[in-house]
Amino acid sequence: MSLDIIELTRARESRAAIEKLYIEMRHIFNSGSYSPSTISGRVLLEALHTLRPEIYGSIDDMEKVELNGLVYVMERLPKGIEQCRFLRLISDEGYSHSGFEVIIPAKRRRNCYKVDNDLMLVEVTRGRSEIYDILTHLTFMYNEAEKIKSHAFDKNGNKTKEWEQLEKIVEGNVKLTEHNRDLAFSHLSTLLGRTFEQTKQAFFRFEDTAPQNSGLFRIVYWLGKVAHAAEFENQPIQITFTPTLRDRIGHHIHGEQWATNIKKHLIEHKLLDRPIHIISANMHSVMNSLCALSALKEDFPDHKRAEDLAQELSKPNNQSLNNRVRQYAEQCGMLYLNDNSGTNISVQVFDTTLLDLSNLPAELKVNKEHIKKEKPVIIVMDYAFGEQAYETMDELLKPYKNANLLVKSISVMGKAGILHGGKGDLMIPSAHVFEGTADNYPLKNEFTKDDFKGSGLNVYEGAMISVLGTSLQNRDVLAYFRNSSWRAVGLEMEGAHYQKAIQAGSLIRKNVSSDITLRYAYYASDNPLLTGGTLSSGSLGTVGVKPTYLITTKILNKILNPK
Repeated sequence: MSLDIIELTRARESRAAIEKLYIEMRHIFNSGSYSPSTISGRVLLEALHTLRPEIYGSIDDMEKVELNGLVYVMERLPKGIEQCRFLRLISDEGYSHSGFEVIIPAKRRRNCYKVDNDLMLVEVTRGRSEIYDILTHLTFMYNEAEKIKSHAFDKNGNKTKEWEQLEKIVEGNVKLTEHNRDLAFSHLSTLLGRTFEQTKQAFFRFEDTAPQNSGLFRIVYWLGKVAHAAEFENQPIQITFTPTLRDRIGHHIHGEQWATNIKKHLIEHKLLDRPIHIISANMHSVMNSLCALSALKEDFPDHKRAEDLAQELSKPNNQSLNNRVRQYAEQCGMLYLNDNSGTNISVQVFDTTLLDLSNLPAELKVNKEHIKKEKPVIIVMDYAFGEQAYETMDELLKPYKNANLLVKSISVMGKAGILHGGKGDLMIPSAHVFEGTADNYPLKNEFTKDDFKGSGLNVYEGAMISVLGTSLQNRDVLAYFRNSSWRAVGLEMEGAHYQKAIQAGSLIRKNVSSDITLRYAYYASDNPLLTGGTLSSGSLGTVGVKPTYLITTKILNKILNPK
């Protein structure tokens, strides 16, 4: 059998596994509950083992705990979840007004509540994509827990020496010091099936990247303890979905409230009948590009480029400077709408007529006559998550009190996994292909490869794959999309959902003009086809500053200085 046929077969198996995961997760959600030890839980685990996602590394090796994947998952799940055997996924059901402490994971903005030592509540307001994300991470976490248990206890459930030592450390009978830490690492490495050096590196990575979590010793201890109790003490893990969550999913309750709040502010400030440009991006790059030079001119008189100022503002010890830029922006008319709808999508509104257009970064070009005549308004919405992109964009484009918004352009700047090149490189989509379905969205993108020529970054143009979850992708599927006639250049989670809403609003429902200008550009947060290049290998760091501000500048130039 040729290598091409083998690769194609693996790609088909992997795509079938993704489809099985998708179907089983929908079934689990509709049924209301499941346990990792039941048939549904085993179906999820078997499909994940077939898929072997790159982000979960050595998930298929039952001797070795996947440490990078564990860091990645624990950054996205609430502190203490490893201790709980009852997990309840809820909607916004009033717990924010309870006495329970709100726990927000480091890399996922979702409210969680630890009711007691056994029960964790996880609030889901971002739609089905968030549910798939959580269930996938939980399946991986419980898989690693089984590995720990197999190293910590014998077949009769008796403790190993290494487990007894870990138990003493976690329960406080042995205090961890610099003198005995290496001994503790040695015991822990046996429980993890990893080398001493790998264990030590993982310990410090947990300390550096997720200090708000429980720490590697406690996480390993509780994962092993809960897995042991499930097998030997008849205390199975149970994941449930509340009736309110099951009733609300798919009904745009949070997105409608979010969009209505924006439109009310537009009316209040007499901006609803002005030309509107929507940008999906972060909450800093547009604000910094328009306001940082004026706000910080005394601190950095020699900095004339947005990227240079951004490098200064991205330093951890410069939070006070970021606060000053935001205060200055609000003085110049920026409206900051902190989310209270449950979408976790904050919004900024810029009235361009109130901006100081005489003191902008050198790379920003402004047609002052155009600004004076057209008076454009810029709405910046923070990143959506998966299917939530459809809900929020669909609701935002709807009329308000029978008045259509005069939306002139929609620009999407996103982070994505790249299939050519490396971190920081650019992808310009010509279409969005929704993985696992027959839904394809060709688009007329005002951005082209030439717009970014001479930037010093590699730029790739072609189809983007909108995936069910970045954690479900493996090398075989990604290589298939890259090397086949799809000729994909990258993968992300929102593009097809945005485009679905835009096409419905502009071409079918006629809520906005059919010739609305679209701009999509992504920068690479990782290359999942490269060994050590996945998201679990670590954050993008300052590498992301240059492409972020390059794309932001290109978007603003198209709005402020149209040709």
